[in-house]
Amino acid sequence: MAKQSIFGRIAQLAKANINALIDQAEDPQLMLDQLVRDYTSNIADAESAIAQTIGNLRLLEEDHREDVAAAEDWGRKALAASNKADEFRAAGNTTDADKFDALAKVALQRQLQSENEAKSAEPSIAQQTESVEKLKSGLNAMKEKLNQLVAKRDSLVARAKTAEAQGKVQDALKNINVLDPTSDLSRFEDRIRREEARVRGQEELNNSSLDAQFESLQDLGELTEVDARLAELKAKSASRAVTSGE
Repeated sequence: MAKQSIFGRIAQLAKANINALIDQAEDPQLMLDQLVRDYTSNIADAESAIAQTIGNLRLLEEDHREDVAAAEDWGRKALAASNKADEFRAAGNTTDADKFDALAKVALQRQLQSENEAKSAEPSIAQQTESVEKLKSGLNAMKEKLNQLVAKRDSLVARAKTAEAQGKVQDALKNINVLDPTSDLSRFEDRIRREEARVRGQEELNNSSLDAQFESLQDLGELTEVDARLAELKAKSASRAVTSGE
């Protein structure tokens, strides 16, 4: 029953649709990890059961060979005893002839017993051989499935790590997106632009103040010129007045 149960588990696991199991699982990686553990455990149980079954089969085969060899040996002994009985009977020695004929019968009985034992073991040997082949086939299928499971799990883990890494990269890119007004880079750029604007404004203001100073100097010059000319006119007028008085 234990071997049949193991064989049933082997058949069931070997027929499992891994892709369907993955699609139905809430957490595929955890499900695959559990399946890998289940397959590994069942493979170990199956290997133990198959080893025991093979051992029993080899014992049956050994017993069968011994029975066959014993039947052949008893056959040779029966023939030898029968021949000896014939020799004694030909020589007129019926007592010894009957004795060896009796030995020949015993040998034949032992031969028949060995043949029957060998024959009765043959169905068991055939059944055990078929069972071993099925178990080996199922075990190989399980190992192949286990390889698929491990490959699927490793692929899934690698894809998950890749997706996680890509997500981090995208988050990082988002944080430095120059088109994103809420990003640190954009805020820093805005601060720089405002500072540049302030400097330009200060420069413009300074330039305006300098222009005003030059303009005031120009106005002062014009006033000085006017005063000079006025003084010149007054001097001329005074000179004319003096000349006329003389």
